[in-house]
Amino acid sequence: MVSNSLVINERAQSLLKTLVEQYIVSGQPVGSRTLATESGMKLSPATIRNIMSDLEERGLVIAPHTSAGRIPTVQGYRMFVDKLLTVKPMRHTLIDKLTLELKGREFLIGDRVKDKHGLIESASSMLSSITKMAGVVMLPRRGSANLQQVEFIPLSGKRVLVILVVNGEEVQNRIIHTDRSYSADELHRVANYLNTEFKGRELSEIRKGILDSMQVVRDDMQQLMQMAVNMADQVMEKSKDDELVIAGETNLMKYQEMADMEKLRHLFDTFHAKQDILHILDRSIYAEGMQIFIGEESGYSALGNCSVITTAYKSGNQTVGVLGVIGPTRMAYDRVIPVVDMTAKILGNLLSSE
Repeated sequence: MVSNSLVINERAQSLLKTLVEQYIVSGQPVGSRTLATESGMKLSPATIRNIMSDLEERGLVIAPHTSAGRIPTVQGYRMFVDKLLTVKPMRHTLIDKLTLELKGREFLIGDRVKDKHGLIESASSMLSSITKMAGVVMLPRRGSANLQQVEFIPLSGKRVLVILVVNGEEVQNRIIHTDRSYSADELHRVANYLNTEFKGRELSEIRKGILDSMQVVRDDMQQLMQMAVNMADQVMEKSKDDELVIAGETNLMKYQEMADMEKLRHLFDTFHAKQDILHILDRSIYAEGMQIFIGEESGYSALGNCSVITTAYKSGNQTVGVLGVIGPTRMAYDRVIPVVDMTAKILGNLLSSE
């Protein structure tokens, strides 16, 4: 929210609104002549320059390099979003397109969702396609996942197929990458140990349980339990990967302000790791309404040139996940916000039909 110290009069608000809108369209610093023409206000160039100087002193705009024009700062975008933005209603044709794509028959049996992960991937891809940015969707939060049975099958290239039975009947298959090759006998011993010692326990608690037990066991059990810890780490890391679907990251390479290769590398590393983005979405899951993080407001340096727009989606009356868009701070907020909002509503309606 905008602090009281940044309250400005209506003339300054109107010029700031015009400046942000023009910069979003052009990506170029906005000068006094453009402001005079586009704002429709009958102000002299000198008056406009004075107002711009005041906005600059307040930290709402800056003049990059030696340019006579100015661009908005994070604080300027924040005031624009909080107080000056006029959100455009979505066209009915676009709403129909969103609905039809998310109601793809491959995801449904009648009105019931048969492929939840496919539905989430479709929502992420659709957000990316419509906004030309990166679409992110957190998978619906499960309740507790209690181990019923686990089996490990060795694959080629230091990979292991993990077959998990949780909550009595739900079967999950995951392929994990290990730091060395394991024989079928080693994996069988690990599975027997986990099934014997941890049946009925929450998956996220198993690693701690093994480590606690290692303090008191005899030496010949240490190797087995260390293998079990390694397996548990990989399974839980894979679980975290499965919590978030990201689509369209390469769209961000098209924006000139994000062309710095070192910043792009840092950003793509963040996309690959997912945990920072998941943390931002976690902050949104119990918040009211749309959440907008501009630049450094996200708390992550890799997203310093980005804005993140998120909202929660529900199944029935229960919030189960968050979705959103990541793009440059110079994004068309008036167009992106309703797309994010409508996607959340349609996705929630489909999940509520389960």
